[in-house]
Parts: sequence; C-alpha cells; structure tokens
Amino acid sequence: MTSTRIPTAAPHLALVRDTPSRPRLLLLAQTLPFPPDGGVHIRIFNVLKLLAVDYDVTLLCFTRRAEREAEESVAAGIAGLEEFATVRAFPIPQEHSRVRLLWDHLRSFVTGRAYVWYTYQSLSFARAIEEAQESGSFDLVQLDSLDLAAYLPQLATYPVVCVHHNVESALLRQRARKEPNRLKRWYIARQAQLMADLERVWCSRVALNVAVSDADREDLQRRIPAARFATVPNGVDIETFRPMPGSNKGIVSTGGLNWFPNADALEHFCEDILPRIRKEMPCASVRWVGRSDDDVAARLWTESQVELTGHVEDIRPYVHEAGCFVVPLRIGGGTRLKILDAWAMGKAVVSTSIGCSGLDAIDEQN
Repeated sequence: MTSTRIPTAAPHLALVRDTPSRPRLLLLAQTLPFPPDGGVHIRIFNVLKLLAVDYDVTLLCFTRRAEREAEESVAAGIAGLEEFATVRAFPIPQEHSRVRLLWDHLRSFVTGRAYVWYTYQSLSFARAIEEAQESGSFDLVQLDSLDLAAYLPQLATYPVVCVHHNVESALLRQRARKEPNRLKRWYIARQAQLMADLERVWCSRVALNVAVSDADREDLQRRIPAARFATVPNGVDIETFRPMPGSNKGIVSTGGLNWFPNADALEHFCEDILPRIRKEMPCASVRWVGRSDDDVAARLWTESQVELTGHVEDIRPYVHEAGCFVVPLRIGGGTRLKILDAWAMGKAVVSTSIGCSGLDAIDEQN
C-alpha cells in the first residue's frame, strides 16, 4: 500500500523528552516507519507521534531492502523520527544472505515453528534491546506485529502490548488457497497453521492485543479466548486527504507490489476484470501507483496498457485525476487505509469483499 507523506509533526504537539516524571516505552517494529508511505508505516508513524506526547519512546526497528535500500534513505528515515523517539534501525539478516534465507526456512521446517520466528532473529537487534534495558527500566513495551515474537522471552518482565495489523495466519491461509503450485501451496498452508499456533501461545501471554478491526479482533478472540483484545481502528487525515478538482477519468489503484496480496490483486484485475471493462470502455486508462519492478511494468503495459507508476512521494494527484478507485484484493485482513484515503478524497470505490473487510461499508451505499 502506498500513500502520501504525512507531516512529521502536528503543530499542537508539545513534546517534553527525558524528564524523570515521564514513563518510558520500548517500541519494537518490523519496519522503519518513515516516510509514512505505506499502510503499516502510516499507522506506526502516527501511533508513535501520539505515544511521544506521554512517553519517552525508544524505537528499535528493522529496515527492508525493497523499501529503504540505500543507506541515505535509512538515515533520512531515522532522522524523520528523532523528534518523537530515540531510534535505531537494523537490516533483516536474511535479506542480505541467501544462505541465511534458506537456513531460516529449514529451521522452520525442522522445528515446527513459524518461519517469522526466525526471519527477524538478529544478534544486533537482541543486543540493542539489552542495551536499551541497561539504560533504565521500561514501563511498557509495544510489539508492533507478532512477527517479532522471538524477542518476547527477552521482555518477560514487562507488560507488553502486541499490535496485529492483520491476522497473519488468516492471510497465509488465503494465500495458500490461491497458490497453483502444489508444493508451495502445502508449505504456505503449513506456515498458516504454525502461525496460528504462535498466535495462540503468545496472544494469551501478552498484557493486551490490539487489532485494527472488530472482524480481526473477533477472529482472534474466538480462537484464543484466554487472551485480552481491544480494537483501535485505522484512521485518515481528512485535512491531507480531501476532495480536489480533477478530470475524474480512468481507474486508479495503489499498493506496492513488494507485498504479495497487492501483486496478486493486480494480476487478478488485469486478467479477470479489466477485459470486461474494456469491452464497455475500450479507452479506459488504468494506473497502479506503488513500488513495482521495471520488467513487470513493461509487461503489463504491453499486455494490458496498465501504467505502473512506481513509488511516488504523493498519491493524491493520481487519485484526484481518476474517476474510480479499485481494490481488487483476494488476500487481506485488517482494514485498508487506501480505501479510507479514497473515501476522504470523495472517490467512488469498487472493491472485493476481502478488500473492504473490517470497514463499515454497505454495497452500493458507500
């Protein structure tokens, strides 16, 4: 998911850092959330801004090569957050070693533990947690995704809030159903079960689990009744995203293709939906805004005349120009910030039921 950059500070926030009376919070995140140019980034960034009003925050996070490859972009991301937290960022080890990538899959297969347990295992990250603890005790820990569950034993003495941007086991089950290769389908389904096991164990051990939609909360609560859950829904900045003049022609969607559900949605749209549209509107223009591969962009333009813009700093000009915003997701959970953005900009939205899951939307009314 791709979205516009949100201002780094709201003018009404007056932050007072490092005073003895302020509680301390350790925030662990699976991605560097600046610039806030994707759904997870946007939520983490804005939650961090709010937490910084009342807490002295230490943020330890990972960086993804597909999002923050250059050292300069990582440094800029850290600098953009330093107003709100003490920040350290670390690479995901397997992204820099094919041997480590294969070793992580093998360990998961042999031990029967979810693959993500090993994906983010980093000695540097673990040492950073120790160093942060040595600087003083924390009053609260927020784990921004159960993907980082491997670090929970290291934090056993603290109350932990775990945020679930999606129900990850459900996403994996959906992905397995869409996978045509039998071996891959078996492996992904196996990972879905291992992730469900991880959710069952750790959701009941943390102090509070936060879901972004009631649907996700109810799913998790039904499977893990002993755990404590709350819903904190996603939102939209209606000053940044608002109706503006545009040509109101053509179709647009957003979402980086480095996330499998977005890549699957684009292929589904081009193969199954767009041919039907072109029968009625042969000249309809289509833009997909978000990170993409040059080879994929060239292929889809040749085959379907779909323009892939690649990553952009601001999606709003592209959305304002379009007449319709489409969300052809077949795999998903949580709630789509892209739909909230499009609604705030006054755009008609056509979505699959999975694409708009978790949102209080009624067919043909919203």
